Amino acid sequence: MDVKDALKEENLIVVGDTENKEKYAYRIVDALKRHGYSVFEVNKSNPDFSERPEGYEVIDLVINPKRGLELLRSADFTIRGVVIQPGAGSDEIRSFLDGKGIPYVDGCVLKALGEA
Repeated sequence: MDVKDALKEENLIVVGDTENKEKYAYRIVDALKRHGYSVFEVNKSNPDFSERPEGYEVIDLVINPKRGLELLRSADFTIRGVVIQPGAGSDEIRSFLDGKGIPYVDGCVLKALGEA
């Protein structure tokens, strides 16, 4: 899997500080929406996946690795892929995803969209 594979999905979940214009998560959500994607945001106002609409199964992690791992472990739906942004990954996250057979890629959505 690479970032472009993840971007083949029309509906994406972005996990991070998507409410702060200074943060990468905000920039990623903005870029995805401008490129026609539908985005479900997990942030301080919406701290988990509980309100996630059907059809959102690819996750972009733009968050502290410890919190990212907690959220991945709490997911009660099939995760079809994970993009791990720079700084959001850890050996524990990769081991968890490997153990569950969930495809993932370390990469940058903004670069893949031509926005970085």
